[in-house]
Amino acid sequence: MEQAIPRAESHSNNVLPFTLREDARDATQLIIPSPSFGEEEESPFRETPEEQPRKPFIEANTKAVTLSHLQNDCITPVFSRDNEVTISHNQFIETMWECAQRMFRSCTVEEPEIRVSHIVKGRTPEAIHKAVKDLTDEDKTIYYERMMFCIEIPAITEVIDGCRLNLTVGGVRAYNQENLYSKKGFEKFKVFIGFKNMVCCNMCVATDGLAGEMRVTNTQELTAKITELIVSYNARRHLERMRALLDTSMSESQFAQMVGKARLYQFLPPAQRKQLPEFEFTDCHLNTIARAYYNDTAFACDRQREIDLWRVFNLFTGANKSSYIDSFLARSRNATVFTEGVAKALIGEPEYRWFVE
Repeated sequence: MEQAIPRAESHSNNVLPFTLREDARDATQLIIPSPSFGEEEESPFRETPEEQPRKPFIEANTKAVTLSHLQNDCITPVFSRDNEVTISHNQFIETMWECAQRMFRSCTVEEPEIRVSHIVKGRTPEAIHKAVKDLTDEDKTIYYERMMFCIEIPAITEVIDGCRLNLTVGGVRAYNQENLYSKKGFEKFKVFIGFKNMVCCNMCVATDGLAGEMRVTNTQELTAKITELIVSYNARRHLERMRALLDTSMSESQFAQMVGKARLYQFLPPAQRKQLPEFEFTDCHLNTIARAYYNDTAFACDRQREIDLWRVFNLFTGANKSSYIDSFLARSRNATVFTEGVAKALIGEPEYRWFVE
């Protein structure tokens, strides 16, 4: 196995965008922006933030909608056995937004950015017998099976290798993962806190920043569990681990070995695959990653065909934008865990060695 290529550039591990309030470390660990952050180094992406249209944080088959559209134009599904209403998409977003405003009350909390997919259409009872061509907007009903949103707190920010990262919270709701044909019980939500890379709007999610299945029965329980997640998230450690990816680089042959082994992963005998760490990306994602290795404007390899693991990580999070909403966050976390594992394998640790040897 080739030796990992050390990165020549130096960087500071001490520049962090926030401090923890002394009176809140054990109880709430509220994060507040450091007043001195940004005095020495200004990100080039701050100067003209409005000149370029913002890229979506997820693409696939999604479209952007507003909170008012969800509130005013969409119906809310019910559990068919008892006709109890579900927690609606807009209630979920409003709950998270209120939590963010309370937890980060010294900061500006931006409005939610919302993406939806899998529209479910219906008709009002009065329009059951109308021909399609005769239907009016008042005759139609819609809701979206899957919804994802994110809310930025731009005052809490850091620059890594020229990329500005803004603290971001958000969540996913997928009605296809609920049994709407039964009685009302626990409802499932996915909630995260992490950083958004403002160069490409890729989401950076750590293991302690994701609740992959939050089960609640009402918005009060949802508020409590969202608060618990935000309190337990260690933003400082997350940033340090992402910055550490700059310390290790791969050659072209090592990168090709990693991509090739990743393609083989799904075809391994089940017994052998169980012995390896989980890898959740598909061949379509790997095609995007391989193409971006040479052609991405921000994260491609250098002229010597070497690439540091920070850029590899961003190739994975960029490819993840083509995932469906309900699998997006799991792959976001897997991108973090996998890239960190490969970085360790390149310096001799065994857990992810199969992917690079």
